[in-house]
Amino acid sequence: MLWTAVSVLLAVLAALGNAAASVLQRRAAAVERPGPSGRRLSWLPGLLRRPIWLWGAATLVLSAVCQAGALATGPLAVVQPVMTTELLFTLVLGGLMFRQRPGRRAWAAFGAMVVGLAGLLWLVWPSGGSASVPPGRWLVAAPLMAGLVVVLVVVAFRLPSAPRATVLGSATAVLFGVTAALMKDAISHLADDGLVALLTAWQTYGVAVAGVAGFLMLQLTLHAGTLVASQPALTLGDAFLSVVLGAALFDERLSLGWRVAPEVVALALISVGSVQLARSPAVSGSSEEEIW
Repeated sequence: MLWTAVSVLLAVLAALGNAAASVLQRRAAAVERPGPSGRRLSWLPGLLRRPIWLWGAATLVLSAVCQAGALATGPLAVVQPVMTTELLFTLVLGGLMFRQRPGRRAWAAFGAMVVGLAGLLWLVWPSGGSASVPPGRWLVAAPLMAGLVVVLVVVAFRLPSAPRATVLGSATAVLFGVTAALMKDAISHLADDGLVALLTAWQTYGVAVAGVAGFLMLQLTLHAGTLVASQPALTLGDAFLSVVLGAALFDERLSLGWRVAPEVVALALISVGSVQLARSPAVSGSSEEEIW
């Protein structure tokens, strides 16, 4: 139980880091426009020259360290849902960055997410599970996840701005969920066999590939549309997929049965709160006056 508490604390710190990075990078992306060539990534070199964007990238690295510690000490199905608190921190940090005062609806949405998350974790609380993925399971899971990302990206670029951001947010969520699962699997090699085993494990390099892909996908997502469209899909998709991967890859046993109905209610609270928080100017970075 002590290690689970440590895991939750580290996950909260990782969520805080992600929120700070999201706000900083959204600030940079909001003022960076596509270059004259019109190419999809023509805005990226401009972002790389902006200190505020680089600070956001550095914050993501620190967040990843906290997330690794959380995954080393707790179940995947606990760590990633706890990291949905990122949106709650984004409300506070976004309000400071964009000088927007969250209104009553924003704070009500904040409360709904907190209650929903606490209820979901208490109801679903996983038990058992292994620190590493049994051999062969990644041979099935990796192609499925890669195929899902490709399909989502292809579909996204056939859609207008708002739904494109939602679908790209879902693709980013898949990459973040897979990165977390690979990270947990890689860390098990360090715990069992030391640093050499970690450096020679393919999962370590899988974390690098999936992490970089997720980072780049996040930039596309932020540039495709508002946080109203992308953030709920990104936040909830990562949490939901991580619960599934925790059960499928790490044999984490979830509490279902009679709890399914209240779990659905808890998910609904998180979903509604997430959508409403993303609509808040304090989160989205909108320059419009607070109307809530």
